[in-house]
Amino acid sequence: MKPARTLIVSIVFAALAIGVAIWLYPHMPARMPNHWDITGRPNGYAPRFWAVAMWPLLILGLAVLTVALPRISPKRFEMESFAGIYAVLMLAIQGVMLVLGIAAMLAGTGHAVPMATIAPLTVGVLLMVLGNYMGKLRRNFFIGIRTPWTLASEAVWERTHRLAGWVYVLAGAAMVVLALAGAISGWSLAAVLIVVLIPHVCSYFIYRRLEGRHSSEGDVP
Repeated sequence: MKPARTLIVSIVFAALAIGVAIWLYPHMPARMPNHWDITGRPNGYAPRFWAVAMWPLLILGLAVLTVALPRISPKRFEMESFAGIYAVLMLAIQGVMLVLGIAAMLAGTGHAVPMATIAPLTVGVLLMVLGNYMGKLRRNFFIGIRTPWTLASEAVWERTHRLAGWVYVLAGAAMVVLALAGAISGWSLAAVLIVVLIPHVCSYFIYRRLEGRHSSEGDVP
């Protein structure tokens, strides 16, 4: 996707968030919930203006990063080869912000919005989208599994991200099923988080297997 088209989609997302905010603003209390616990009960509040402004601001901030980060990427880590994939992933994250923002604004005005279902459901779908594209990312400093070992070796990066693709899709699918079944709990979220972190840990062992032996042999006089 070309940068201009990506920016247009981002502006549409932000405009939708602003439109919903303007529509609901007269019906909002002075302090709006902006955080919910795992059961869907509000446990954090903010002034009405900032509770609604944060969503379009987040979307626009991500839009700026989408355009800016490839331009400041250092040599040998250029992002042109996967620019389309990068744009899709950044738009997916912005889409999640839009869905969560609209749900939060509706919930704040008294509508029966099941935040305990919507939040993990959207995050699960996002993980599945990320997983489907993980294997197409190339080394960079801004998106993907960026550990010292993946950044040190193209081969380690590729194998780690192939693993991450499967892990993210499975973790995302698990979140979607748990959310739809109403079975989200602290333990299940912790388990999903641990699973998502597996590729980060495995990147070290992949590096040792692919690169460690050569390094040790090279150290022998």
